[in-house]
Amino acid sequence: MLLKTLIKPKDRLTTVKENATLQEALDVLEDSGYRCIPILDETGTIFRGNIYKMHIYRHIARGGEMDLPVTTLLKNATKFINIDSAFFKVFFSIKDLPFIAVLDEDNHFYGILTHTRLLDMLSQSWNVNVGSYVLTVIASGERGELEEMSKIITKYTYIASVITLDSQESKLIHRIMFTLPGDVNKERVNRIIAALERKDYKVVEVENLVEEKSNK
Repeated sequence: MLLKTLIKPKDRLTTVKENATLQEALDVLEDSGYRCIPILDETGTIFRGNIYKMHIYRHIARGGEMDLPVTTLLKNATKFINIDSAFFKVFFSIKDLPFIAVLDEDNHFYGILTHTRLLDMLSQSWNVNVGSYVLTVIASGERGELEEMSKIITKYTYIASVITLDSQESKLIHRIMFTLPGDVNKERVNRIIAALERKDYKVVEVENLVEEKSNK
């Protein structure tokens, strides 16, 4: 379920009404600096779609009239999610968009979820800001592997976060990325790696988050 704290609400957004002209929409886009904004109905409650600055510029380059309604170049009319949508749907719906419209329980426009905000949330869940190392471990996908790897690691430290990748039925090898807490040093990392590899779990990458952050 989508967290409301991730959503930028309607009253904090720059939008344009469906009865605006392309010129009026371009003026709003230019003043705001945004490349895309939502189009709402005249009541400001129904999401109609998005208008992109680039599409208006293309329209101008082709000699198009600017007194046409903004809906002439409306895009993404079906690109929206509900406030109670499953996270899986949210993640794949926003994939190719700068933001996606969010509708409330009555299908009224509630706000937007930006691509950047979603990535920030995923970054926070990975705990990269408080972690020390990320271990990428190869697994075959057999039942109980994740539990066994976790037990090995937690003999030395707790796990800040864990993410699995390549977990598709057609894949025989999966990558599991363990973020270790900030107090884990290199010596303890080496002991964890040795313990994992004694159980035939290959650690293919070790990422030093502290070193990366200091180099930024």
